[in-house]
Amino acid sequence: MVYEFTKEDLNEIEKIKSRYPEVKPATLPVLWIAQNRFGHVDPEVQRLVAKTLELPEAHVHGVATFYTQYYKEKKGKYVLDVCTCLSCQLCGGYDILHYLEEKLGIKKGETTEDGMFTLNEVECLGACGYAPMLQVTNDKYVNNLTPEKAENLVESLKKGEEPEYEKIEMPLRKNN
Repeated sequence: MVYEFTKEDLNEIEKIKSRYPEVKPATLPVLWIAQNRFGHVDPEVQRLVAKTLELPEAHVHGVATFYTQYYKEKKGKYVLDVCTCLSCQLCGGYDILHYLEEKLGIKKGETTEDGMFTLNEVECLGACGYAPMLQVTNDKYVNNLTPEKAENLVESLKKGEEPEYEKIEMPLRKNN
């Protein structure tokens, strides 16, 4: 497959480049543009980013492989990152992961045959007080998960209904 940015993408890339005194810092946001356009940043997409920014391929590859949020291979339309860090473990993170494996008919790290879902096990999503939780395609957190809530999420995503951002109420702290 030949990857090409759209005219709109190239205009956005030029705006990004104009924010920096040199081009290297534009690598991260341009990789996001590429991932949003193609669904991943495999080596061919990395080459396109490098060529577009006139940077060495090794630099772009290094950035893309350093950050787990960049998908180095094709993923499902929805990537479900289930946290299994200690807080989530203790609150049922593995139960949710195994429930989703059964519901989707895949194991962690796999994609459904229809290309709709990729299921990942991840370390710490940074919201331990709302465990267990998952993240949908590097974007929205779904927290305080139960099997019923996970089932509803999957069914909503199948209909193309993405979850709303969940408002997280932070408890007020009293000064002592």
